[in-house]
Amino acid sequence: MANEHIAKQFDLELETVRAQVLRMGGLVEEQISQAVEALHEGKMELALEVIANDHRVNGLEVNIDERCTHIIARRQPTASDLRLLIAIIKTITDLERIGDEAEKIARMARLIHESGRLHAPLPIDLRPAAHLAVRMLGRSLDAFARLDCNSAAQVLRDDQDVDESFRAILRQLITFMMEDPRTISNSIEILFAAKAIERIGDHAKNMAEYVIYLVKGKDVRHTSVEEIERTVVA
Repeated sequence: MANEHIAKQFDLELETVRAQVLRMGGLVEEQISQAVEALHEGKMELALEVIANDHRVNGLEVNIDERCTHIIARRQPTASDLRLLIAIIKTITDLERIGDEAEKIARMARLIHESGRLHAPLPIDLRPAAHLAVRMLGRSLDAFARLDCNSAAQVLRDDQDVDESFRAILRQLITFMMEDPRTISNSIEILFAAKAIERIGDHAKNMAEYVIYLVKGKDVRHTSVEEIERTVVA
């Protein structure tokens, strides 16, 4: 009975940590959406909110990391339980970095809209690229929640679309700057925001790779999408 009680308590601790990861993911998704809206709509109150809330993301990372460390020290987990805790520690690091990228977009929004240099709507719409990146993040979190390797593999394929969107934005910005040097300052700040979106996709991809590691026990970092897909169906 004592062993059964310990096992149930351990399972409860793991589920609590998993729930915290998903909560952190939801907060980060909201941060991205608000930052992109602030950039396009000039809503400085949203930009300031994103910047102010970054400490909440950081706090969740520290709290979850401490919980995982305590669980490992007390329970000395093995096999799949240990892989879960390792995957969680890696995942929250990427979520914290995604939060930093959202804050960067919010800061670029402030620079662009408070400088007085923008006399028309933003020349490039970053929302389609941001939508792709947020969708990748959502799928990675869903794959983590359901331990779904197929959804994780889809995230890896989607990363190629985000990369292509960034390259297209870069080409447009270069054209704007060549045609009118007065657009250089704004274009550089938009470029920083676009790069932040591309990095969000990279972090979401990392998170998807951790799900495959968790379920399959295989490290698929620096592996081609085709090879990973063979791992998923194996």
